Formats: sequence, C-alpha cells, structure tokens
Amino acid sequence: MTKTTGRELRHDRGRRPRGGIPAVLRRAWPTALLLVLLIALLAPAAAQLAPGFTGPAPEAAPPVPAWHQAPSTLTARTGLAALEASAPLPAAAAVRAQIDPLLKPDGGGNFTGFVQDALTGRVLFDLGGSANRVPASNMKLLTAVAALRSLGPERRFATSVVAGPGPGQVVLVGGGDVLLGAGSSRPETVMGQAGLATLAEQTVESLRASGAAGKIAVLLDDSLFTGPALNPAWDTGDVEAGEVAPIYPVALNSGRYDPAVLTGPRPKDAALTAAGSFADLLRAKGKAAGLAVAPGVARVPAQAAGAPEGQATLAQVESATVAEQVGWMLRTSDNYLAEALGRMTAVEGGLAGSHDAATAAVRTQVGEAGIPTDSMNLADVSGLAMGNQVTPRQVAEVVRAITSGTDPRLRAALDGFPVAGLTGTLDTRYGDDSTAYGAGLVRAKTGTLNTVLALSGYVVDADGRLLVFSFIGNGLTPGAAGNRIALDRAATALAACGCR
Repeated sequence: MTKTTGRELRHDRGRRPRGGIPAVLRRAWPTALLLVLLIALLAPAAAQLAPGFTGPAPEAAPPVPAWHQAPSTLTARTGLAALEASAPLPAAAAVRAQIDPLLKPDGGGNFTGFVQDALTGRVLFDLGGSANRVPASNMKLLTAVAALRSLGPERRFATSVVAGPGPGQVVLVGGGDVLLGAGSSRPETVMGQAGLATLAEQTVESLRASGAAGKIAVLLDDSLFTGPALNPAWDTGDVEAGEVAPIYPVALNSGRYDPAVLTGPRPKDAALTAAGSFADLLRAKGKAAGLAVAPGVARVPAQAAGAPEGQATLAQVESATVAEQVGWMLRTSDNYLAEALGRMTAVEGGLAGSHDAATAAVRTQVGEAGIPTDSMNLADVSGLAMGNQVTPRQVAEVVRAITSGTDPRLRAALDGFPVAGLTGTLDTRYGDDSTAYGAGLVRAKTGTLNTVLALSGYVVDADGRLLVFSFIGNGLTPGAAGNRIALDRAATALAACGCR
C-alpha cells in the first residue's frame, strides 16, 4: 500500500476529479438547493408587500410642455400697426354714396352729418354739417376737451376735513369730487377712489393725536360751487326721473344713493347727504377712541366758509385723476359728473363755480383749442338741456382735436369713447347683420333725448385711414327703432369703407 503525504492530500482537495463534483460542493448541495427554493417562493410575496413599507415606486415626471417653459427669447412686441399717412384717402363722392342711403329718419325729423379725414381735415361728407343742432350728450365731448385743457389729465380733487371755526368743530370741505365712495378708498376704481370711511379714520387719528375731548360737531363747507344747484334749463321730468340732480362740490356716487342704481330718485342735497354719512362714520370709528360726535350736520356760515388760511387740515382723500373722470363721464354718459367737471373748469379759470360760468368756461376752452364757437349756444355742459345748439362740424372738429390735434393732453379722452358692441353706452348695439361689421371698430359718444339722437366719434376705414364723424338727428319720432340703427349703419359703413 502506497503511503500518501499531507501535501498530496492538501493538493488533492483542490483538484477536481475528472468527470465529478468537488467534495465541498457535494456536501453543500442540499443546503443551496433549499435556499434557492425559498427565494423562488418568497420573491412574489415580497414584491407585493414591499410597497406597504416603501410606498409606491415614483412615477416618471411628465414632460413640461413648451408653452410652460421659460422662453429662450422674447417675442417681438405686437399690437395694432401705426397708421400711415400714405394710406389711400377716401373719395368724398364714394363716402356720400355709402352714407346717404342710410341716414334716413324713421318717421319725423331729419339727420345731419359731417365726416372728415382726421390727418388732413379734408371734408368727406357734409349733410347740413354747419347747421345748429341739439347735440344731446355729444355735448360731453366739448366738456371733456375743456376739462383736460384747463385742469390737466393728472389733476385730482381733494375732499378735506379741517379744524372748525369753534372749539370741538370739524369741517368737511368739498373740493369737487362727486365720485366719493361710502367705504374705504379704493385706488383701483374711478368711482370710490376716495372713500369717506378712510377720511373718517384719518380724522379720528388726528383728533386723538391732538388730545381732543368732549363732543365733536361736524360742519359742511360746500361753498366752492355757487348759484342755483339746479339748472333752470333742465326739464323737470328729467330731474324727477333721476337723469341729474342739484350739483354740489361733494357727493357720493355721482349724486346717487347707490352707485348700482342709475335711475330713479336722487338726493335733493348731495352735499348734506355725504356730510351726514361722514358724521355717521366718524361717530362709529371715534367711539373706540373715546370721541363722541354730535347728531346732525350744519353748513358753515357763509362768512366763515372757504377754509381760511391757517386752518389745520386733519384728513384728506383724493379723487381719481381728471383723465379717469373724463373717461368715466364719456363711457357712462354721466350728467352729474359732466356738470361738476364744467364747474371745476370754471373755478380753475378764475370764474365762479356756477352753471353760467361752466358754460362760458367750456366755450372758451373749446375756442382756444382751435374750434370756431361763434354759432354755439350752450345751456349746460352735460347735454341734457334742449337749449344747446352746436353744429355737427364743430363736434367732429372736437373729435379730431382729441384724436390727432396738437394738444397731447386731449389724448386722455380716447379711452372714454364707447366701443361698438363692447363697452359703455354702445355695449348692446351693433349686434345685427347690418351693423355687425362695425362692432369693435366704431368708437363713438352717444346722445339721446326724447326727440334727439346723436353719434360722434372715429373709425379706421378698410384702407387704414382715420376718419372722424358726427351724425345728429333732431325732431325725431320718439321711440322709433329705425333712427338708432340708422346712425349705427352709417358709422359701420365708414368702418367698412374702402371708398376710392
């Protein structure tokens, strides 16, 4: 028997016999097989149980659409192309051929009209354009020009509270803002940009800081406007219907009880109504500060009115700008605001704050804007009076001064022109087949009285030419539906005109 050494045994364990499995693997095989079987059985169960411990596998984020991503370059500025002076000028005969068949009254009365090229002033249509007419609310276009020229687009009117002439008195001083709101000041609005609640809060803070004690009495100074508060040229039926009210230099909601209610009764004394609301707010807000406010409001005696020099200002709120107020006046055809702006124009020119001074101031400013006024007769500045006499040519020239004249201050009125079918007093018009083309293109001030209809504004015609126009009907049959549509069709024809 051959003897085997230890070295040979160690070497032999590392050698695989030919055609066999190493001894170590033969001994471990049952254990390894069992482990493989266990893994195979447990893997599906583990896959189902794992989310309970780890949560669901995160889903891949969806791709971000291109329009949600930050741009790599900025898009070129877009908008309406500037008008070109080289655009073809309409032929007057072609314009007349378009408009003549449309300006026909429905019943009694007649229409007059005037159309000009805005850039050159060339007359393109003249149907009694130099005849005096009752313009209705087209009169507000003249008032807009006068206010912007005299007061300036950025001017604001202050409503103040000053120390009174006697101890324990405060005076609410009207400064021409008739669009006051009853609540807090709202800078984002036109009506209510200045609020009586804010004015009352400021007043309480000033009184508390000054150590005021005892009962506080509220007085009113509305002496900025003079003369009759109600224009005798207005029809009493229009006043009773709420078309206008007595004019004061301080008022809530343009002389209305509620800014959302545009018809019906108005305060007979808008200034005292506003002062009473202020006193109520001062009483409520001053209670926590230990201030007592006496009931009732009285006007400052005439000899003490006018806020004498040295009177301490306790609080003040400011109106929307004149440009914003003019826009509001034109869009909504606000008679009360128009009359207040007319009086403020007069005061700015050193005149009294009266009706007569307002009409004189508006006429002067329109004349200084280069528009002949010799034939004009102004009975008011809102257009409510039937005694107003203005020609279509004069109104068209006013529109031309706003759109393309040499005074840039007048451009502020452009935003106030109602847009056909969209805004202001034209929002429900231009909806039928005969006027639909003018929707969104015609921009014009309306005018409506019992026997009067007017429409004056501007369009860009199909060739890119800016045209200004004024169409005025007088003596019309009240309520006849065809008269308003005649005006709208004439303005639509201008917008569609490629009249060469």
